[in-house]
Amino acid sequence: MQITLTLNDKLVTWDVDKDEFLADTLRSHGLLSVKKACETSCCGLCTVWLEGKSILSCTVLSVRVHGKKITTIEGVSREAEEFARVLTAEGSEQCGFCSPGFIMNVLAMKNELINPSEEEIIHYLTGNLCRCTGYMGQLRAVKTYLGVAQV
Repeated sequence: MQITLTLNDKLVTWDVDKDEFLADTLRSHGLLSVKKACETSCCGLCTVWLEGKSILSCTVLSVRVHGKKITTIEGVSREAEEFARVLTAEGSEQCGFCSPGFIMNVLAMKNELINPSEEEIIHYLTGNLCRCTGYMGQLRAVKTYLGVAQV
């Protein structure tokens, strides 16, 4: 089946299987920042934006994004690099495997929430798993990046 979508502000047309998941489609077209681990919507590694909202691409069929706008971390590289610098400054950047999905959610949160509380930040990022950090450094980095007062 053929689908057409806007990927990182470029119109693309791809052939996909009717039961192919978006994460697989993106990876097969060289977007290796979209990672897969759980394949059950539990880890956040496959996070991309569909029409500007975070989705878990491991459980979305590619045929469902026909005619839609998809953004991966490659499409927001300037903002992603800015946040990555904050992560590094806070000492919370570890192996980096989870970083693309985590960063996509942080950037989406920045677009959606105004001056979020610590509880709202934690709730928003609950689905992002990281096996290397204790999350406190990540939380500090998110608060710094969003300009939220630290206590």
